[in-house]
Amino acid sequence: MDVLGHYNYWIVIFLMMAGLYTVISRGNLVKKIAGLNIFQTSVFIMFISFGYISGSAPPILEDGVTLYSNPLPHVLILTAIVVGVATTALGLALVVRIREAYGTIEEEEIHSQDRDF
Repeated sequence: MDVLGHYNYWIVIFLMMAGLYTVISRGNLVKKIAGLNIFQTSVFIMFISFGYISGSAPPILEDGVTLYSNPLPHVLILTAIVVGVATTALGLALVVRIREAYGTIEEEEIHSQDRDF
């Protein structure tokens, strides 16, 4: 098996681990949302890679074409991108409200303020 020939899977692994590390290691809520977006992008690339068939044609009926690629993964990714944008917007709106309520977006400072009550 050609390991370097599947570079897109290495990109998926790198982005997935970078996004997961960002979510786990950072206390800033905006950075956590950015980490989730990086992780989400890696999942998009993975699904698009699964949907690719070498030597296939788009699913348009033509003479002489026998191998077609499946458009379903690409359609699902378009839907997931829309959901991801909406989720990011909601998360950032919550961060704005948290900043108004607590005066900070650092997770430790928010927890310490909650412990004081």
